[in-house]
Amino acid sequence: MRRLLSKSGVMPYGMRKIIAYSTRTNKICGGIGYLLSGTRKVTTWTPLASAFNAKMDSKDERNGSNVGLFGVPELSEPNGFRIAQENCLREVDELVKMAVDMPTSPKVVTVFDKLSDALCRVADLADFIRVAHPKSEYIEAAEEACFTVGNMVERLNTNLELHNSLRDLLNNQDVLQRMDSESIRVAELFLFDFEQSGIHLSAGKRRKVVKLNGEILRNGSEFMQGTQTANVIRRELLPEHIRMSFITEGDTIKINGLYTDSPNDIVREVAYKVFLYPNPTQGELLDKLLTARHQLANLVGYPTYADRALKLSLARNQTYVMEFLEMTASHTHDRALEELSKLKAVKRKYNNTNPEIKAWDLPYYAGLARHQICDLNSSDYAPYFSLGTCMDGLSMIFTSLYGIQLKEEDTEPGEIWAPGVKKVAVVHESEGVLGYIYCDFFERLGKSQQDCHFTIRGGRCLDDGSYQTPVVVLMCSFPSPTSSTPSLLTHSMMENLFHEMGHAMHSMLARTTYQHVTGTRCSTDFAEVPSVLMEYFASDYRVLRLFAKHYKTGETLPEEMITKLCSAKKLFSACDIQQQVYYSILDQIYHGEHPLPKTTTDILADVQNKYSCLPYIPGTAWQLRFGHLVGYGAKYYSYLLSRAVASLIWQQCFQSNPLDRSVGEDYRRKMLAFGGGKEPTELVQNMLGKEPTMTQLVEALIKDAL
Repeated sequence: MRRLLSKSGVMPYGMRKIIAYSTRTNKICGGIGYLLSGTRKVTTWTPLASAFNAKMDSKDERNGSNVGLFGVPELSEPNGFRIAQENCLREVDELVKMAVDMPTSPKVVTVFDKLSDALCRVADLADFIRVAHPKSEYIEAAEEACFTVGNMVERLNTNLELHNSLRDLLNNQDVLQRMDSESIRVAELFLFDFEQSGIHLSAGKRRKVVKLNGEILRNGSEFMQGTQTANVIRRELLPEHIRMSFITEGDTIKINGLYTDSPNDIVREVAYKVFLYPNPTQGELLDKLLTARHQLANLVGYPTYADRALKLSLARNQTYVMEFLEMTASHTHDRALEELSKLKAVKRKYNNTNPEIKAWDLPYYAGLARHQICDLNSSDYAPYFSLGTCMDGLSMIFTSLYGIQLKEEDTEPGEIWAPGVKKVAVVHESEGVLGYIYCDFFERLGKSQQDCHFTIRGGRCLDDGSYQTPVVVLMCSFPSPTSSTPSLLTHSMMENLFHEMGHAMHSMLARTTYQHVTGTRCSTDFAEVPSVLMEYFASDYRVLRLFAKHYKTGETLPEEMITKLCSAKKLFSACDIQQQVYYSILDQIYHGEHPLPKTTTDILADVQNKYSCLPYIPGTAWQLRFGHLVGYGAKYYSYLLSRAVASLIWQQCFQSNPLDRSVGEDYRRKMLAFGGGKEPTELVQNMLGKEPTMTQLVEALIKDAL
């Protein structure tokens, strides 16, 4: 959400003064890698690679006083969240009084941004801690802080005096002429956020807006929980020979997923039909969520929720989104049919009696076919992608493009929330430290499996002329290193690491005056462009050969191996794109005109039968497991559009020489530096030299994938 409080954890599928940083006295420069048993050869690692490849300490044995999470002194204990939020609220009260009492001038925008920053410094940090901290007392304290600050945001978004102060500024042409374009845009964004809360409405309608926002939050939360809830079936209803494939509880069997990796066709079919069997409660929650969103959009002046959600996006409006999706669908349909025909031949080898590809077959047989055609196992290439060498590779890329190095820093007692979390300084060759990335990379019990980027502190210009350096967290779930083996990544894991680091660099390299538009605080369909662009570097052999070394022997990754990996990625990609189109169109229809002409399940069946080569399976309701409807309502298309834009940028700017410094500096100066401080369409046009047509975007997407 943006509003006055701007959260910026970026998801389903955004980077951030010169100070001295400590040298590590307990580490040998160019650390020694793991010995290859039976040979004398060793691998020499950089300090950065050594830090990420070493077995993590199970407990913190450092001496010194507790500095608090992220170096925030109050957060040395859970109760510190209460102190932090009390300090925040006092600061907010002072800033509100200042914003209301001060004369109309450009400084109004600065005060509003300070207000937003004060709220975000507590809310964004608490929002991360409540999903990442392993201790329940911290989670509970963080949740309370989120609730308290959230209530404050609701009150601020309905404060008429604040709204009037901002409106008076934007109506004063004499003052606007003295303001730069970023300041005007930020003021307009703040006003837009106010109006999304219905501040321009009558008191009765404002109360209705608050009520609807509460319903959306509550129904969305309950719906999300329901997407992960297992379905239960009586044990005797399943054939005896497959019962052991599922979780048995007495006389019932619990099915908690689609079992896409099971080699048994019947197991996958049963899982698909049972797990996706419609749950009436879940259906009611979705209906209530969609209805409340539509009513809210109508109240604040939009025909549909999609119109409201897409107002400031790269796509601009729903008409553009639907045309883009329709064109993409038409370009992939025939290729998807060909791919299904190939998969049918693969399936026939294992199930000659029923070779037709069904919805539950696609993930399994596509994976099987990729393995057979490319003859490659993850165990073959993972030794070349130790986490440390991948971090070295990222640092090398950033040095080549931007003159930046990644340097691990010591953390103080209490600064991190779990063993194995690393702090990385982003250091420019002439500008010094640009910001900090906390890397929470290793799996642990209870940790989310979703790879994410979180903004903890946004960058902004301070009153003394210095810059508030950004702080972010990258959270992944990679295998933990052991005493004999570093964390070895599959190519998919490495791509995810590069993707999330793309968000981080967006945060680090943005140098906006205001934190309200720093880094990834921009439209969803634009925020994903820098992260998707980084994935191309993870598959280009000219880049990989510079760092992808075997962790035991030091051997460089063979070119043939990456060629096979890239070929495997493109296999059955038309089916993948077609599925994303189908999901995206479904999302647009759900958030389009209301009342809906049919039930959500009937709409699902129509859309699937029209846009997917795999027909709808009667008696199922996949939309009730579609959790992205909550966090990405009317924005699921962003995955495809951002990939199309990133593909164009790669092909036009980076493909001929992916490590060209002049191109990297151009990219930083024309796109990354602005965060959300300019219209996303203007930033894309700046980079490409023109605004791409829809045809060019679709063709770039298809060329890249197929």
